[in-house]
Amino acid sequence: MTTSATHGSASDSLKAARSASLRFADGSSTGILPLVLGGNTFGWTSSEKDSRAVLDAFADAGGTLIDTADMYSSWAPGHSGGESEIILGRWLATSGRRDRVLVATKVSEHPQYKGLSAGTVAAAADESLLRLGTDRIDLYYAHFDDPSTPLEETAAAFDALVKAGKVRAIGLSNYSADRIAEWFRIARENDLSLPVALEPHYNLVHRHDFESALREVARREDLAVFPYFSLAAGFLTGKYRSARDAEGVDRAGMVSGFLTPEGFGVVDALDAVAGRHGVSPATAALAWLRSRPDVAAPIASARVPGQLPALLESATLTLDEEDVAALNRASQPYA
Repeated sequence: MTTSATHGSASDSLKAARSASLRFADGSSTGILPLVLGGNTFGWTSSEKDSRAVLDAFADAGGTLIDTADMYSSWAPGHSGGESEIILGRWLATSGRRDRVLVATKVSEHPQYKGLSAGTVAAAADESLLRLGTDRIDLYYAHFDDPSTPLEETAAAFDALVKAGKVRAIGLSNYSADRIAEWFRIARENDLSLPVALEPHYNLVHRHDFESALREVARREDLAVFPYFSLAAGFLTGKYRSARDAEGVDRAGMVSGFLTPEGFGVVDALDAVAGRHGVSPATAALAWLRSRPDVAAPIASARVPGQLPALLESATLTLDEEDVAALNRASQPYA
């Protein structure tokens, strides 16, 4: 079996791992590390000090794409949204790494910028640019569909940002396959910039939504797929071995549906695969996503720097056919 890199060569191996790529609206593209760093914890469960340490370590290892959203972390008491972008922007300003990393953010859910009307998209993008302290967003997602706004208006608003040089590439998240197809039809008929990325909910215990119609449209339109909730809110790290383990945990509600014999069967399979490679269950879970032919790179967050090595290790761990088959069987109830 192929195992992960040794500690001595880990950094070099990560910097050489460029099996994923991102296309831009101008037709150019760039290779990226096949792991995207999620910024949802920045300023929420991660202090600014820890957030900066995670960002430093990710960039030092050759990490390239950082994913956030304008609404992070508006759900937290005392927060108003934009906290993650602010911390990321401060790091970009002081680290000198803006030209070495790619920034993805999203619009539609910030409390002050709800929906995807043309005015909302334009104003929210400008606010994100201010918080990030940058002149361009490398990948700008429509975070959630807005049925109340004509799709023609939304697609044109995103195209206007591309033409203004404020956005380099367009992505879609939490859209149905039919609505994605409709966006492409409208964009082609009106000579608008086409989306290049899809961010779906996809992991070993949440397979059906992507593996049905979404996968088909992603293949047809050659969308780079960046799954979120790659570790199922921590369930696939192996930290929950019984329902009791989730009692009193902040994210208990997010993992409660997995605290079943089927869910624990997936964790058992991850344990077996991880044990064969000498890695953590989280590493194996992310490597399984990388093994999927339609996935460019999974998104994963590290609350503190100590959680990052297991995530980074997934970028160079290649599972063999036996490993993948075992995880596919265990997760079949979710397919």
